[in-house]
Amino acid sequence: MNDECTPVLNTGLRGVDVASSKICDVQGKKGKLIYRGYRIEDLAENTTFEEVCYLLLHERLPDRQGLAAFDDRLKHKRRIPDSIVTLLKHLPKSMDPMDVLQAATPLLVQTDKNAGTENLEDVVNSAEHLIAGLSSLIAAWDRIRNDKSPVTPDNSLGHAANFLYMLTGDSPDPEVAAFFDAGLVLHAEHSFNASTFTARQVASTKAHIYAAITAAIGSLSGPLHGGANVRVMKMLMEIGSAENIDAYIDDVLDAGGLIMGLGHAVYQTDDPRALILAPMSLRMGEIIGDTRWYELSRKLEVQSKAAFKKRKNREIFCNVDFYSASLFYAMGIPMDLFTPVFALSRVSGWCAHVIEERFAGAAPKPTLYRPGAAYVGDYCGPDECRFVAIEERQKN
Repeated sequence: MNDECTPVLNTGLRGVDVASSKICDVQGKKGKLIYRGYRIEDLAENTTFEEVCYLLLHERLPDRQGLAAFDDRLKHKRRIPDSIVTLLKHLPKSMDPMDVLQAATPLLVQTDKNAGTENLEDVVNSAEHLIAGLSSLIAAWDRIRNDKSPVTPDNSLGHAANFLYMLTGDSPDPEVAAFFDAGLVLHAEHSFNASTFTARQVASTKAHIYAAITAAIGSLSGPLHGGANVRVMKMLMEIGSAENIDAYIDDVLDAGGLIMGLGHAVYQTDDPRALILAPMSLRMGEIIGDTRWYELSRKLEVQSKAAFKKRKNREIFCNVDFYSASLFYAMGIPMDLFTPVFALSRVSGWCAHVIEERFAGAAPKPTLYRPGAAYVGDYCGPDECRFVAIEERQKN
């Protein structure tokens, strides 16, 4: 407390370490992102999403035999129960995909016979159900809301390619599938962001992993967390062409607003993921014969950085959303699926954090999160309020 006895709050827990973790290191000043000791650049270039999932869950990269077994388990868990498909068909087609995903995710537990046990192997098995199942849920809902039948998973395809196949019904171009796979790797984990902290907080109560992941999805659905790349894409569409960029930037800065996709709570330089996504966005535009959204993004980035330096005398940097927007849009992914796609990637990181929360050390030892709060409800002055029966209360 300060001299006036006013509580000093760290709103949003910015800069507060609430736990130790071996999963992810975000070095904001250096622009480094590390998954279990491995730099994101190496993982995005040299691994598949399945390998990264294995790394996050098992603390090491798999050998060929381990990866093959893990991949086989994921493939056998892709198909969602008919009861969930039936439920999806009865939902209003106008429902937001994130609401549908949050509603349907806990129902995946019905195929998991050992869910909710205190056994590490069972929790890892549940994590595999969730990693495989979220992808199928998202694709099934998009098909159903467009009056199409869900597509049966193709077990000859990897996780990323299979999602694109279930979404469209067509086997994707291998280069496009590789870009999508790299996008999943880049979004898989990012330390104690809001949704990850939500998952760990729920896990600390000993709720099962399906409850924790469902809560994380709810957190991700908030506009201050997930969906930023949707707002980037809408911004690009609003700008329309390069000649409108300067006027747009001036209007935003005059109003004290933000350029979507620029700035980050942690990074003090360009997000390393953005540096990987930018050339992918350009190449994806070349594949479809339309590079205008990449080109507009690039010019907006350059001119925004110059404007912030000139008008505010400060640097502004790209985050992961700036180029993922044009990349996913060029792939034909509907904009309202951008955040669910974020979830189908980040579920791997969420699950790793739930496992760490529950099983860090030699035995399960969850520490129930129970922060304090500074009570400021001084309704009756320094004294407690005198209770008044309802008959004696006066209307305000």
